[in-house]
Amino acid sequence: MKSFMNGINLGGWLSQYREFDHEHFRSFITEADIARIASWGLDHVRLPVDYPVLESDDAVGVPLEQGYAYIDSCLAWCEAHGLGVVLDIHEAPGFTFTNDLEEETKDRNNLFDSVPLQDRFIALWETIVRRYSDARVPIIFELLNEVTLPTNDKWNALVERTIRALRAISRDCTIMIGGTHNNGISGLDGLAVLDDPNVIYTFHCYDPLLFTHQNAYWSVVPRTWGEKPNYPGDLPALGEFLAENPQWSGEYGNLVGRHIDRDFLAEVFAPAVDFARRTGREIYCGEFGCLPTVPRTDRLAYYRDIIGIFEAEGIAWANWEYKGDFGLYQWRGAPVLSGKPDNELLRTLLPQGEPNRPSMSQSFDTGNTP
Repeated sequence: MKSFMNGINLGGWLSQYREFDHEHFRSFITEADIARIASWGLDHVRLPVDYPVLESDDAVGVPLEQGYAYIDSCLAWCEAHGLGVVLDIHEAPGFTFTNDLEEETKDRNNLFDSVPLQDRFIALWETIVRRYSDARVPIIFELLNEVTLPTNDKWNALVERTIRALRAISRDCTIMIGGTHNNGISGLDGLAVLDDPNVIYTFHCYDPLLFTHQNAYWSVVPRTWGEKPNYPGDLPALGEFLAENPQWSGEYGNLVGRHIDRDFLAEVFAPAVDFARRTGREIYCGEFGCLPTVPRTDRLAYYRDIIGIFEAEGIAWANWEYKGDFGLYQWRGAPVLSGKPDNELLRTLLPQGEPNRPSMSQSFDTGNTP
């Protein structure tokens, strides 16, 4: 039995890297980082991996041992420091979560319509599970990050094929799946609930994006809207903005006139809580966060309310992220905070605050701990 209640994402390392660079892979995360994460009292890391680290398009099915060695190292470090690992395929052959099915780019996501790509996806996972299902560190295998489909139908079919193949290798390894709409809470609707006790369900939450992603260079709507809402607070002039930009009304129209506070967030999380109660299955928030472009007091209040809801509802989580745009260590364009983490944010994430504090009572049975 190993807890997976309070974790953090290792984004920007083996996924969402600027370029495929082994020097970056060797240096971005080291054992010192894993030791530091453990010392904070977190109990696991979520490790996103893009498939080119593990397999080349020029040699399909041939494992890249240098890439797997980075995972090997991470697992060894986590074993040494008492952390579990959620191993997540962040981008797969024929799939990238950064494509939201816009007309001009939807052909880039053809995994769900291509049998050869689906066979390749399953074979990749067979390689991963053969290699790590008996690892000495507790592992949860997350099949795919942030599916972008109108409904879960095609994804459900691929999930069932994949899990059937993986169960032939490991009867009880723990597998994690999320739904469509970029793993949004709404994506749990229509996600197949499998008769398998070692399947865990996951969602992500950056709601409301207009608050958490204000001024984000990659997020078109918050940047175009240009307002700087407070938390708690309102979303100023949103109705007028959507009247001028009706193409976004379907996604954001329900926020017009809404007050954004803890009650709002509880309403956002309610379908996930209901899913867990209705199905009797574990749920896990694999990503949540708020950019440091948000005023600091508001940002901390937002985190405080989300963590409060997680604790009240027994929802396990992994914050996005350790190093990066959202990070406890700021990265890329943002200045590093004197080489130190954002301790105030860390205390907000872990209000009980003591390094190596005991885990919360709820935990996942990973089925692969020796």
